[in-house]
Amino acid sequence: MPVSPQAYRPAQPLTAIADFLADPVAPADFPQTILRFRNDRAAAEIGLETLTDDEWIAHLGRFAPLPDTLPGPLALRYHGHQFRQYNSDLGDGRGFTFAQMHAVDGRLLELGTKGSGQTPYSRFGDGRLTLKGGVREILATEMLEALNVPTSRTLSLIETGEALHRGDEPSPTRSAVMVRMSHGHIRIGSFQRLAFERDEAGMARLVAYVLRHFYDDASDDPVRLLSFVAERTATLAARYMAAGFVHGVLNSDNINVTGESFDYGPWRFAPRWDPEFTAAYFDQSGLYALSRQPEAVLWDVMQLASSLRLIAESEPLIAALDGFAARYQVAIVEAVLWRLGIVPREATEDRALVQTFERTLRDSQAPLDQVYFDLFGGRVPEHYDETWHALRDLIEPYAPRRARNHAYWQGAPESMLIEEVEAIWAPIAERDDWTMLHDKVARIRAMREALADAPPAA
Repeated sequence: MPVSPQAYRPAQPLTAIADFLADPVAPADFPQTILRFRNDRAAAEIGLETLTDDEWIAHLGRFAPLPDTLPGPLALRYHGHQFRQYNSDLGDGRGFTFAQMHAVDGRLLELGTKGSGQTPYSRFGDGRLTLKGGVREILATEMLEALNVPTSRTLSLIETGEALHRGDEPSPTRSAVMVRMSHGHIRIGSFQRLAFERDEAGMARLVAYVLRHFYDDASDDPVRLLSFVAERTATLAARYMAAGFVHGVLNSDNINVTGESFDYGPWRFAPRWDPEFTAAYFDQSGLYALSRQPEAVLWDVMQLASSLRLIAESEPLIAALDGFAARYQVAIVEAVLWRLGIVPREATEDRALVQTFERTLRDSQAPLDQVYFDLFGGRVPEHYDETWHALRDLIEPYAPRRARNHAYWQGAPESMLIEEVEAIWAPIAERDDWTMLHDKVARIRAMREALADAPPAA
């Protein structure tokens, strides 16, 4: 058996709701399958790190079924609001879910694709992914995981040997198929479709499924589900802000009801604290600008509440929505203090520190990643000018969460600005040189080790 017998724990609960949630599909038959990236660190959590490269390609490039999990790929059905316009012509158009398994920590995880071919929801698209798009997703997920943002992880990237034509890349460009590992792929848009179709039975079944498998809750209460989703997505929005990350397209079909970020298209990290910073060239109104992301995520959660009205009363759903704002206020303080590497003290004191920190970032326009690097552990370097004096006084009593004894602190901060993304892609495009990408991933993972919470005492 190629999978690890100790860690591989296959599952297939999705088959119980596939009759109304998804359609069986087949993967594309690619001309080539060249393995470009395999994430063995993530694969070890589900028992796939023991696959040989040939076995890896067979299961994650040609999609031969993994043992005892889903019998075949499933393209999920959903609707959604895209830039606040409702679209009922959606669904997995270039991807599918093809495996479920329990991780070593017990969580249910899914393997889903991007670029695996056409489905009933491709809407005249070719169902493919550009190789550059896959490289960008590797970089986004690695950086976000290191910065403590709940995110899908890029498990695999395989080049597929086709020439693609795109309006936003020099064409023809190279093709790839990507596999992500995620804690489910059910979106707010999945519930919107059932509400649109007035499918009360399907809605009740989906509520119970999500509560059981993603929240370990045996009830079938839609209000409880909304409360859980509001809290998880508020945490996600707060961590986006602390990371200086702009997702770019926070449509309701891109918001996972587990509160885990996924599906990275025109993402960017902000170089400085600029509330109006956007990621997508087509976001002319700044709807999904950096500072508007909490509002955007809450708006999407409100669409979930509206959908759940099919089987629940309005008043308790409205009350459950209040949990978003309350959780966000706590989560943004937690997220900023975590990235500053200091231990929380008293709530009022913590809030004052975070407010002063944000104001100082805005006034100084200092490089965001450099500031977090310099201040980690609760110190403001002496060479910082008078703009930072108020923050220096507030941060001085805080104890460090981690000592600065990792080798990472002897160098320079890792960033992921658009210029570096392009620089990493250039040698791949020009001479098939992947060295910069693999070096960058290694440095991000070193940063993750330096930032991570200390392991509990024995």
